[in-house]
Amino acid sequence: MTGHKQFPRFADLLQREGGLSGTSWGLFPEPERGTPSFITPDIVLEARDSIRTGTVFGLDYPADAFDPGMSLKRGAPRHTIYSSHPAHRDDYLDGYYLQGSSQVDGLRHRRADDVGFYNGTADDRITEGTPDLGIQEWAEHPITGRAVLVDVEGYRNAAGEPIDHAAGEPLTLGLVQAAMAAQSITTRPGDILMLHTGWCEWFLALGPEEKQRIRESRKASGVAQSEEFVAWAWDSQFALVAADNFAFECLPAVPDSPYRSSATNDHGMMHQQLLAKLGLPLGELWKLMPLARHMRTTGRWDAFISIKPLNITGATGSPANATAIT
Repeated sequence: MTGHKQFPRFADLLQREGGLSGTSWGLFPEPERGTPSFITPDIVLEARDSIRTGTVFGLDYPADAFDPGMSLKRGAPRHTIYSSHPAHRDDYLDGYYLQGSSQVDGLRHRRADDVGFYNGTADDRITEGTPDLGIQEWAEHPITGRAVLVDVEGYRNAAGEPIDHAAGEPLTLGLVQAAMAAQSITTRPGDILMLHTGWCEWFLALGPEEKQRIRESRKASGVAQSEEFVAWAWDSQFALVAADNFAFECLPAVPDSPYRSSATNDHGMMHQQLLAKLGLPLGELWKLMPLARHMRTTGRWDAFISIKPLNITGATGSPANATAIT
């Protein structure tokens, strides 16, 4: 790999002054792109080496797959087909929540309670029709490169200790790194990290009453909140991190979350640290099981990936429209 810019370590970000502590504000040549800026043209070209079998996987669930889902507000869209004459068909969606199924969280999805939106973007710029931090940045210039899949579910099942999704088990950084070591995964700057936990398949297989019980419990397994995870994600120079669960992080936040005092509106979640401070997009509810099964048979855990959100000016998030090629 050639020509990759050097960025400060996370420990150095914490030493930034003037309200910039722990942020990547002002470090990228395209300020509103965030960590996808880690992906250079050379990295995209090198990602071609991850295509070995020519097998293609769509990583999005249907728009109405999570109906009901964990969200108490996001319902399924209503699809209508109409015709103006016998030879014509057209259609539209009503009530389409852009983050109701497989999605990417944009940089205006979260505001940091202590310092505001990414890059100090003014609050009054985050409204319909304004472009600042909008998802269209990644639609006009899609996020493409090398993705690595960490099979956390497979690792825990092999150990005879399945993930306890019903309890909303927190998945520690140590667990993620142990699974990576078992798979002999080495990451590179600009990688897209995908965590396969099995949560989506587990939740979708539940009956209506069980789904309602889980919804009411407000518990969902995911990455445990920690300063160590935030530092690792930045120092690894991940362009995007994604998982096949509801919020990427566990719900609720772990009792000892270091962000309970700084992210009070988010009850200690890491979203503010990752999105508003580092500019690191989050993928949630991704369809990773078919890809994981395939990779288990090949023993290869990387793929070429393309992520192209909907081109909606100023959207806070979007369906991921993610495609992996192995």
